[in-house]
Amino acid sequence: QVQLVESGGGLVQAGGSLRLSCAASGRTFSSNTMGWFRQAPGKEREFVACISGSVGITLYADSVKGRFTISRDNAKNTVYLQMNSLNPTDTAVYYCAGDAGRVVVTSESSYAYWGQGTQVTVSS
Repeated sequence: QVQLVESGGGLVQAGGSLRLSCAASGRTFSSNTMGWFRQAPGKEREFVACISGSVGITLYADSVKGRFTISRDNAKNTVYLQMNSLNPTDTAVYYCAGDAGRVVVTSESSYAYWGQGTQVTVSS
């Protein structure tokens, strides 16, 4: 059974940082694109960042570019999202998504596996 488990969410003040982790089990994702999405209250889920498999090409939403960094450790089958300079508009449930093939993509429908999400709350 394939599972993606997110961790690292929490409450942080504006300007602070958090590091999210997504640990995958049940299969390896080392050759596949992994991504992060988020859903704020009352809004649709939106793309945040993704990283391709072995080459590690990254893609970011404009709203997080320069503040967030996605990375992966294929030996640990884990993807990370380092979030700096957080502001209240970053408050959302953050979801890890797995296996969008071998290209970087922003579409939710391209990802085959999803975690349960981790809450990130940024206070002003």
